[in-house]
Amino acid sequence: MKKFLIAGLGNIGPEYENTRHNIGFKVLDHLARSLEADFQTDRLGDIATFRIKGRQVCCLKPSTYMNRSGKAVKYWLEKEKIPVSNLLVVTDDLNLPFGTLRLKTKGSDGGHNGLKDIQEVLGTTQYPRFRFGIGSEFSKGRQVDYVLGQWSGEEEEALPPRLERSSELIRSFVLAGASLTMNQFNGT
Repeated sequence: MKKFLIAGLGNIGPEYENTRHNIGFKVLDHLARSLEADFQTDRLGDIATFRIKGRQVCCLKPSTYMNRSGKAVKYWLEKEKIPVSNLLVVTDDLNLPFGTLRLKTKGSDGGHNGLKDIQEVLGTTQYPRFRFGIGSEFSKGRQVDYVLGQWSGEEEEALPPRLERSSELIRSFVLAGASLTMNQFNGT
């Protein structure tokens, strides 16, 4: 049976819950709810497991904070015996307009500290990542405030259909693979 690890990046704690940087958690919460799965606190994070047409999916929300995500990702890949090719990391991206979805099978960390830590711990840039655009509507020197800031009212209203589209992208990745998923979803 094929197994997948979907790791949504974010920071734990109520002060981070509705911030742009926590879109990885938000996407996984939406996916799990749509499949009637619940997260349980386990080692290095919260885990929800379910099947999609015979494929086992483990969703991970690391409790290690964004900048130390690699430890949790590596632990769960090894524990569940999941190959890196079946890992999908869900994260925010400042370089994409709000709500834009982009799946890549490899690449640099793009200045994202969560991806940088995963890359260092796994020793590779050859793993799939799903970037959710959060835009870059901040003034010079205010990047941290922006990513750790709350969604605007307009963004909050636009999130539900983007979260649904994100769940569809993840299901497609699990069922159809990266290439077909990139063709269907990138830039939408």
